Amino acid sequence: MQTIREIITIVEMVLTSVFSLLFFYQFFYTVYVLFSKEREKPLLANKQHKFGVIVSARNEEQVIGQLLDSIKKQNYPPELIRMLVVADNCTDSTASVSREHGAYVLERNNLELIGKGYALDYLFAHLREIGDDCDAYVVFDADNLIDENFLLEMNKGLNRGYKALTSYRNSKNYGTNWISAGYSLWFLREAKYLNNARMLLNTSCAISGTGFCVSKELIEKNGGWPFHLLTEDMEFTVNTIVNGGKIGYCGNAILYDEQPEKFSQSWNQRMRWAKGFYQVFGRYAGKLFKGMFRGSFACYDMMMTILPGILGFIVSVGCALSDVIFWIIHPESNGLERAATILLLFFVFYYLLMFLMGLLTMITEGQFIRGCSRWRKVRSVFTFPFYMATYIPIGFVALFKKVGWKPITHTVTKSIDEINEISAQK
Repeated sequence: MQTIREIITIVEMVLTSVFSLLFFYQFFYTVYVLFSKEREKPLLANKQHKFGVIVSARNEEQVIGQLLDSIKKQNYPPELIRMLVVADNCTDSTASVSREHGAYVLERNNLELIGKGYALDYLFAHLREIGDDCDAYVVFDADNLIDENFLLEMNKGLNRGYKALTSYRNSKNYGTNWISAGYSLWFLREAKYLNNARMLLNTSCAISGTGFCVSKELIEKNGGWPFHLLTEDMEFTVNTIVNGGKIGYCGNAILYDEQPEKFSQSWNQRMRWAKGFYQVFGRYAGKLFKGMFRGSFACYDMMMTILPGILGFIVSVGCALSDVIFWIIHPESNGLERAATILLLFFVFYYLLMFLMGLLTMITEGQFIRGCSRWRKVRSVFTFPFYMATYIPIGFVALFKKVGWKPITHTVTKSIDEINEISAQK
């Protein structure tokens, strides 16, 4: 019995150590960003690219006008900006509102092929047919707002040689509640301590659904947008990396995003993300492993990006279950107590880790958060671990549940001028 107990203890220690080692590189990312000077690749050209600014929208009449207005206020030649809207299965006035704000609108009605990936592919096929002359495309969600220098900064990124770029994802509604704050704090961390670190270390970044730029050359190489999994952004990212491409990060291209405020909406959205990550793993795991063994750190990074939640769940629950099983076989042992202790320690460690992650992000990025009181910012650091902890059941349920795309209603109707006024008051 003692020998079995020792073996189980060793297995638990090994699992915990391996899991920690797998993700240690993200701790290195954080340290590297804190102690490295910000730097950018030199410009390889001095061209002003023509941008097709794409918005895929479904029933977004309340917010799409504010986004299109912020696009028209860009510090960039207006003749080099073409606003393109896909009104995807809309039953409201999204199409007419978009036309009133100066956008070229393509209406799509297909209730079988549902999702942003299909809408983008539909638009790119149409643009190919009409001979569109844009050099690159920037993709937004209808609820977004963008800083006046967004396209100017993306143009610099293209002139540095990148074929795809992601941006700095900020929030329109950080201070609403712990859910919107949790999203927002995570995206701020992703920008500063993941994508920024990747760029500084000359590896590939990852796009995250909105606020990204793709060159026409890459669109043509891919034959449009053949990325139709539930997380088409991560599918594009992984496909680009396994084929030898590199995605850049443009930290001065600032996007303001509306985050879900209801837990039911958040649960559904993140369930789709989790399921989509598993889909990406299922389709690209072989190519990622091959890339890893060929020395591609970006492939390893993406592998750890699409699997973290379920790996943590498996390690913690696996260790606890081993003690429960041992207790069933040997009722006189303290297996249940050990299992409870392991789970408790896991969640305490998880809370402290997420708290420190949120605190550091708030210290360095809090100055960029708009429309949120100091108290709400402080409170969000304490609630951030609870938001992140909800990924654990989401990741587990997504393994077994059939998940489809569900719309999220956007109602925060701030304009970019209001965002800038808040910034000036700070």
